[in-house]
Amino acid sequence: MQVPEFLLRRLYVKGSLRNEDGGFAFDLQNSLGSGYAEQVLPLLVDDAEIPMRAARFVVDGVSTGFAEVTPDAPFTLAMNANVTVVVEGRTLAPGKHRITLGFVVTGMGEMQFDVTDVME
Repeated sequence: MQVPEFLLRRLYVKGSLRNEDGGFAFDLQNSLGSGYAEQVLPLLVDDAEIPMRAARFVVDGVSTGFAEVTPDAPFTLAMNANVTVVVEGRTLAPGKHRITLGFVVTGMGEMQFDVTDVME
């Protein structure tokens, strides 16, 4: 079963894109249903790939690097969970930015979506 991209876009919290601590961050909120990512696909910002080692999820103060997500150590995205995606070592200029994020979800396969947000 494939989840349509327009539904996946609902994970992204519009207006959450921000620079912080020498990098940038944005928020996700899962209103779609619990799932387990067994792999994170490369994060793209304005079509430029972010190194996997530079990106991480933060949930309730617990940090999980994108590269740490494997079938043996999946990333759990619980229903109604708030997740911050943090990228270290790169800040974004003011203006519009396109973010592409994707996962391989257990039992569902590869899912990817993109959003456009504005850095104030």
